[in-house]
Amino acid sequence: MHPRAAVLASAAALLLAATGTLAAAPGARPPLPDRMADTGGGTQLITARAARTGSTTGTLTWWDRRGGRWVESGSAAARFGAKGLTEGGSRKQGTNTTPTGLFRLPYAFGIEAAPPGTEYPYRRVTEDSWWCQDNDSRSYNRWTRPRPADCRATESEHLITYDPQYAHALVIGFNYDHPVRGRGAGIFLHVNGRGATAGCVSVPAGAMRRILRWADPDRRPHLAIGTESGATALTRY
Repeated sequence: MHPRAAVLASAAALLLAATGTLAAAPGARPPLPDRMADTGGGTQLITARAARTGSTTGTLTWWDRRGGRWVESGSAAARFGAKGLTEGGSRKQGTNTTPTGLFRLPYAFGIEAAPPGTEYPYRRVTEDSWWCQDNDSRSYNRWTRPRPADCRATESEHLITYDPQYAHALVIGFNYDHPVRGRGAGIFLHVNGRGATAGCVSVPAGAMRRILRWADPDRRPHLAIGTESGATALTRY
């Protein structure tokens, strides 16, 4: 080992012994969550990063807050909307774009049973499960069972028909708490289909199962979606 490297390693070891926190090597870039404006206040975080707004693929990474720092716990290739990404606050419904921003994750659902070890609230999809996307319905951007009379089937997703996509999924809290009509509904983190999504974020089935086993509702995980740089950079959220 080079003498300088040995000194740095010794210093890091002393700091770890004294504080329980391993410092980054001098000049090393802090982990992505440490560079973000907000991570939601919890101790778990998922980031979905694309190279640019026109990208349909990128990387999903899940993180844990340990010893005062964010530590990567897993990652997977991700897919985004067929028309790329767009700022969540100005998104329009039906544009096949994935909204950027920082979002809470209200609950999980799936056609299949929750993976063993899942602690997150999980709803099992049945034949009567729908996601209402009808702008004229009182149930806009909500799970419904059964579908209400004021929510047209042609303006809704019959969840059980989306297999394998909804084998397992997490609801992304985009336009969820105070829905704005026309901004978009039914944005999820789900299993890959055949290609790009209609606005959701998707990952391979195995990664989706790992995420559900990892997610702890008591640690308040959030999902941040964005690009590497520019107005929709992840570090802005």
